[in-house]
Amino acid sequence: FPEGLGHDYPSDRAQVFLLDLETYEGLPKHAKAIDVLSEMPDGSIKSIGGGREYYLLMERVEGKDYFNDLREFSSKEKLDAKDKKKIKAMALYLAEIHSIKKDSRSLYWRKLRDNIGHGECLMGVFDTYPDGALSYEDMAEIEKLCVDWRARLKPKTHRLSQIHGDFHPGNIWFKDNADFVLLDRSRGPFGEPADDVTALAINYIFFSIKNHGAVRGAYIEGLNLFFEEYIGLTGDKELFEILAPFFAFRGAVVANPVFYPELTIEARNKIFRFVKNVLSAERFETRDVNYYIKN
Repeated sequence: FPEGLGHDYPSDRAQVFLLDLETYEGLPKHAKAIDVLSEMPDGSIKSIGGGREYYLLMERVEGKDYFNDLREFSSKEKLDAKDKKKIKAMALYLAEIHSIKKDSRSLYWRKLRDNIGHGECLMGVFDTYPDGALSYEDMAEIEKLCVDWRARLKPKTHRLSQIHGDFHPGNIWFKDNADFVLLDRSRGPFGEPADDVTALAINYIFFSIKNHGAVRGAYIEGLNLFFEEYIGLTGDKELFEILAPFFAFRGAVVANPVFYPELTIEARNKIFRFVKNVLSAERFETRDVNYYIKN
């Protein structure tokens, strides 16, 4: 099948067909859909239509998610050896998976598009905000800035890489020492490395704002170490010119009152200032992180 129109993966096409099966007969004069069929690896055909709901069965895994570490950072001025080892392990993992590239303009553009318009990404997250949490005008300002960034990044198709797609602390479960297992790979196997980088990096910023009102102590050290390790391993200095719209999506997540109702209005506003200032800059600079929050 050709790529494009959001039908790039078999799961995309299955989604369309399952909705067709469910909705065609509800519209007068429309031809009826009979079933949805899947072609199996051995060439056999299997019916997958008619389900009322769908569930994913996974193997059982154990560990403690990285949110535990981020909460503990609130009482630390500096990282200890174990903290550093975990950050280095995560940076190394991302560097390794991001080293696998794919040549596809369609898939890279899809990631740029999905980051803004997908129901699980920026616009979809904003649509879950309670009324009054952020004005529609402020949401639109952020969304429009991201659309401008999309146009700026569209020539960067050489960056298309294998990604996790939702590399946030809740999906990173550490076992012993610095060994970890991942959950919930999301929105396709290929995309922009900045998606994974910001999914983790925003949490050093968020937790520090939440606990201290600024990015400092173990949090700023963790943020700097993560970027230093990742850039040192990948040589991807271009990354800093890519991060902004992905930070916008991740900022919208951590500022969402539905997900983090305990966050104060002041802290939430600092996150929105961070998002707008990063979107307005030519490139992200880690040394300016507190400037983005305050100004």
